[in-house]
Amino acid sequence: MPTQRTILWVIFSMSLLFLWDAWQRHQGQPSLFGAPTPTAPKSAQTAPVSGGANAPTGNAAEPAVDKSIPSAGPSSVPPTAAVPSGSASSGSATPAVRLSNDVLSIDIDPVGGEVQRAELLKYSDTEDAKLNVVLLEEKPGGRIYVAQTGLVGAPAGTNWPNHRTPFEVQPGERTLADGKDAVAVTMRSSSGGVQVDRTYTLARGSYVVQTRTEITNLGEAPIRPTVYLQLTRDGNPPAGESQFYSTYTGPVVFTDQGKFQKVDFPSIEKGKVEYVKSATDGWIGVIQHYFVSAWVPAGSGQREFETAKVDNNLYAVRIKQTLAEIAPQAKTTVDAKLLIGPQDQKMLADVAPGLDLSVDYGWLSVFAKPLFWLLQFLHGLVMNWGWAIVLLTIVVKTAFFPLQAASYRSMANMKRVTPKLQQLRERFGSDRVKMNQAMMELYKTEKINPLGGCLPVVVQIPVFIALYWVLLASVEMRNAPWLGWIKDLAAPDPYYILPLIMAATMFIQTKLNPTPPDPVQAKMMLWMPLVFSVMFFFFPAGLVLYWLVNNLFSIAQQWVITRKIEGKPIFGRAPA
Repeated sequence: MPTQRTILWVIFSMSLLFLWDAWQRHQGQPSLFGAPTPTAPKSAQTAPVSGGANAPTGNAAEPAVDKSIPSAGPSSVPPTAAVPSGSASSGSATPAVRLSNDVLSIDIDPVGGEVQRAELLKYSDTEDAKLNVVLLEEKPGGRIYVAQTGLVGAPAGTNWPNHRTPFEVQPGERTLADGKDAVAVTMRSSSGGVQVDRTYTLARGSYVVQTRTEITNLGEAPIRPTVYLQLTRDGNPPAGESQFYSTYTGPVVFTDQGKFQKVDFPSIEKGKVEYVKSATDGWIGVIQHYFVSAWVPAGSGQREFETAKVDNNLYAVRIKQTLAEIAPQAKTTVDAKLLIGPQDQKMLADVAPGLDLSVDYGWLSVFAKPLFWLLQFLHGLVMNWGWAIVLLTIVVKTAFFPLQAASYRSMANMKRVTPKLQQLRERFGSDRVKMNQAMMELYKTEKINPLGGCLPVVVQIPVFIALYWVLLASVEMRNAPWLGWIKDLAAPDPYYILPLIMAATMFIQTKLNPTPPDPVQAKMMLWMPLVFSVMFFFFPAGLVLYWLVNNLFSIAQQWVITRKIEGKPIFGRAPA
């Protein structure tokens, strides 16, 4: 019993600590467990574009100021492969080109061909349901999250088309028409004796932007350019992110050698990054709760992976791939996929190997993936994610019934001998050595294992935590209704009905458990339902529904087992 109370006290104390830390971060104070909350990026300062390998020069048509990302100075990479920092000028008279299919709308800046805005047409914003989710966006002095590509490696004094070079937009349709399977736009730019024709294609129902870059050597000498694919993002958490649970936001690198590797913003800030730097396969991306963007090069070939701090609270992750030599007047083609969309695991797995791992379950993946498969299967039966959660919780609880029953039998036996434990406490008073000896003798006489109620629970913890993360990470929960007032399982219960019912079930469970001999501990156990209910006010309704069904099922199991042990009738009948 002392061991069980110790475990409960640890859980309770850690819960209070995490709750306090969440409140501190909610008030803008530093976290107790890590770096301070990221601050908003400073307003960009327009600075002259410097020469050298780190900034393109020699193009009269190129603007002399950056658009929103100030020059970060010389790069640490070799001059022949340095990627220009920043973007092109926002003062361009040419408006962005909007390319749309039925699920995705992107804005492409004619200066550099940068994808500066991406709107997901099937997902509504959490803060304003009348608006769609905008994943990529570029606001001067504010939010920055863009996708860029270009060429580097030009001879000194020249530059080839990159994400700061003006492009000429070719005429054509921009919106997917009825009866059509795809829509595309082509842009052309010439610089340093190299012509680039880049085509962006959106297929019906797809979140993948197919990019094809045709590189023509207009000069009289052979060239060997390096193509880069880059995602640039500020370090701020997504808008509407909860302060009461944490999900990863930041760059990721995937290779067959290193598998899925997260490279968070603080590590980039400190220059302490660990990931595979060179491989013949792989992709780079930026993930956040429910959504992901990723560059996936086509085919294979030696690739270099890099991360960099571009400016204050602004970071980049990129792939660089040096192409084969291009003879004078010859051309070559480079294909790549730019994914901008939800973390739909089936869709992600079809785009590239390992991309489905962006649904981040961490070390619990071995449990979480089968649970998600089962959740999908149950949804296929009932066609409602809320009822699928209910069924999944019941299935998992039923599977663990033998372990759960052992735990409840142990707790019921402990409850049965609680009066005797109280007598021992009163008899021995402050002599804890004699009291513990007497308690162990009582356990032996009554054939009770004081750890019997804890060990079965410990075995189940990884599975139930994995189930928690499945429900928290599944984009399928967004905008998914259950019944009545629950219109979005990914949003908190607007009327706090589920958290209050869950608090009531926790109170009932507390009453069914053995009462701690220590009056102070007994009072603290009664306070736990209130503490947890307040925390669950801010949790997604789908998670609260899972815990509520779990509690109700546990109460039913515990009540039946306790009645049997106490020899009391169940539903008006004496136990067999």
